Amino acid sequence: MAAVDLQAVHDTLVSVAFEAGRMILAANPSSISTDTKMNAVDIVTETDQAVERMVTARLRAAHPSFAFVGEETYQPGVTRITSSPTFIVDPIDGTTNFVHGFPNACISLGLVVDRVPSVGVVYNPFQDLLFTGVRGAGSYMHRNASLEDGKGKGERVKLPLGGDRPLGDLSSALVSIEWGSQRDGENFEVKARTFRKLAAAKESGGGMIGGMRSLGSAALNLCACAAGQLDMYWEGGCYAWDVAAGWCILSEAGGQMVSGNPGGWETEVDSRVYLAVRGASAGQKELVEEFWGVIGDGEMDYKH
Repeated sequence: MAAVDLQAVHDTLVSVAFEAGRMILAANPSSISTDTKMNAVDIVTETDQAVERMVTARLRAAHPSFAFVGEETYQPGVTRITSSPTFIVDPIDGTTNFVHGFPNACISLGLVVDRVPSVGVVYNPFQDLLFTGVRGAGSYMHRNASLEDGKGKGERVKLPLGGDRPLGDLSSALVSIEWGSQRDGENFEVKARTFRKLAAAKESGGGMIGGMRSLGSAALNLCACAAGQLDMYWEGGCYAWDVAAGWCILSEAGGQMVSGNPGGWETEVDSRVYLAVRGASAGQKELVEEFWGVIGDGEMDYKH
């Protein structure tokens, strides 16, 4: 296969993201039908499904030779991400936020090539906030992104926003964590123990973390980390479509994605267990190892 024109793919994804954003904003969460997948907190709406159908049609028309993996068409144990160029799509990341009218939801559009996140577009239509990344070409944040020039359109700003300032230890870190939809079993226990230890005082063996946040969207967590607004993001249980786009944006901002389980400096796009650290001139390795030390012997294991 000929080399992929990543910039052309980026331009297509941005156009698709704006169209998806208009569909999301036009929906009335109080009147749309919802269903659940795993349990009551694992929600899917008719808007998720409609957006994915539109995205699928647009991307297959533009790049018919590329593979496609979408959250709403994923088949457990069947769907696989290969080395072929593959679009990996979450039509609404942050569906629980969406149905509550909480303005932290987005469309996440990623392209992986040889299983490496190579283009990422994440768009929050409620805030008209766009994050983009192209492998080898940097990543950017754009406020009021859908407006016409001269009508309040914001500047396209290279990430990270504050430069690659050094990282400190956990006591000065702002870290995003998520409970996820699995609320029992050993994976849940690892999270619960880690959350408690992160928050506890150092005198009692804790990490005395500077602050913990839960944005409710893996893609937006990764973009905030890429922007330098968060220092780290830890989660187990999410899928490739939650992280593929944000991973590219993070990497192009100098950030690093490692395993959410201790010791894994290399991890796969579909590993389902992730720890992201923002770009920094110093301190990435030390902060990752300190975080892994809080997890200790715990290990999360999620099936595909």
